[in-house]
Amino acid sequence: MTDATPPADANNGAPAEGQPQDQQQGPGFRILAQYVKDMSFENPRAPESLRIEAKPQIDMGVEMSAQGRPDGLFEVELRLSVKASTESMAVFHVELVYAGLFALTGVQEQDIEPMLLIECPRYLFPYAREIISGATADGGFYPPFMLDPIDFAGIYVQRQQQIARGPNDAGQA
Repeated sequence: MTDATPPADANNGAPAEGQPQDQQQGPGFRILAQYVKDMSFENPRAPESLRIEAKPQIDMGVEMSAQGRPDGLFEVELRLSVKASTESMAVFHVELVYAGLFALTGVQEQDIEPMLLIECPRYLFPYAREIISGATADGGFYPPFMLDPIDFAGIYVQRQQQIARGPNDAGQA
């Protein structure tokens, strides 16, 4: 049929016969844990805020950070802040720090930062999005608030450009 060697997964994670044990499949990461590190939900004007007719204005903040650990793993944090308000009242405010513990394999040194600040948050985002949606639903909002997809690569590039411009120009865009 074919001379192709079956992938390692076909053998319950073991390398295929004749394939070296230490052969890398390329750069990548494994997530070892993911967790809510901090969360806050405020609905200060309930029940009035649940009956508003106008669509509230949304102010959103996104931050990513990564920190190496002594055991060689990396903790990546995704910080999301969502404030909804109308001209007359605060509707809700959600703050979430969602984190993951990652092991990197085969990643070149110059690629570690982009992997940690683009790819790892991209993996964490759907879970954080679901948590925020659930919090707004539990707070009485229907339909619940759903975060739009986030361009983590774009945020990373923008951050790198701000760093390159220096601290004096960081506030100018």
